[in-house]
Amino acid sequence: MSRALALILVIIVISGCSYNVSGNKTDRVGMLVETSVEDNSWGQKGYEGLKSIEQKYDVDIYHKEGIDTYQKTSLAVQELVENGTKVIFGHSSTYGEYFKELHDDYPDVNFIYFNGDYVAENLTSINFESTAMGFFGGMVAAEMTETDRVGMIASFSWQPEVEGFYEGVKHVKPEASVHVNFTNSWDNTKRAYEIYREMESLKVDVFYPAGDQFSAQIIQQAEKDGHYSIGYVMDQSELAPRSVLTSTVQHVDQLYVSTMDLIMKGKLEGEKYMYDFEDGAISLGEFSSDVPPSVQEKIKKEISEYKESGKLPNRP
Repeated sequence: MSRALALILVIIVISGCSYNVSGNKTDRVGMLVETSVEDNSWGQKGYEGLKSIEQKYDVDIYHKEGIDTYQKTSLAVQELVENGTKVIFGHSSTYGEYFKELHDDYPDVNFIYFNGDYVAENLTSINFESTAMGFFGGMVAAEMTETDRVGMIASFSWQPEVEGFYEGVKHVKPEASVHVNFTNSWDNTKRAYEIYREMESLKVDVFYPAGDQFSAQIIQQAEKDGHYSIGYVMDQSELAPRSVLTSTVQHVDQLYVSTMDLIMKGKLEGEKYMYDFEDGAISLGEFSSDVPPSVQEKIKKEISEYKESGKLPNRP
């Protein structure tokens, strides 16, 4: 065989795969999600990130929905690894506990999950610093409420945006009442709707539904009832262009790609990575035409100052 022909064959074999700098083949990437990738929120944004990895690195991608228990996660990981998958994203904080138990069994696999503290040599945590996004969402809500009563329907009490939202409202309008309640689930739409009606009976007129499956439904219901809302994770202005005042957007799709970049360069560490406004990982979405230009400029100025200083107003 000629040297030229041999070179051509090598190129053909290699071209269908991606390699990181340590020489490990990485041509299959997987994603586990507790709910759905068609939720108009967190799940969809993650899947968009997975698709971007496919396009950038020409790898095969796999996703599994409804993986919401340790047993399901263990079986899904086993199936993905047997299929040759070397990178697995767990698309929530829940997977931190599951991957904690599994990662030692698969030392050649990169496990990545979101918003948690546990890390190991082959286990990485990607985190949003979400206090600020809640703060600026709260500022918008306070500027636009007519009843001086705003409400946040959150999934869990530990979400940093809960404290941020409360502080943002009080920063603008100290006399306003801030009603907060929890579904204790990312996707309990029924409970979210019950909380919505309870808050509405208390004359809440701006709602911040901070959950995956239920945010879109609450936004659409608020529009029907003549109320305002703040979008969550995605720019949800398309759901209700006038009544969605703005959205607190987490660009998790971009973090999928940047994390994969680190893997391919051999630079991803088993540590906790933090991302915020100044990293371009969080932003506010499009403003409703109902939000006065003066308010929009005020919020944008506060965000710009936060990017520079890293400090929210009224915080040391």
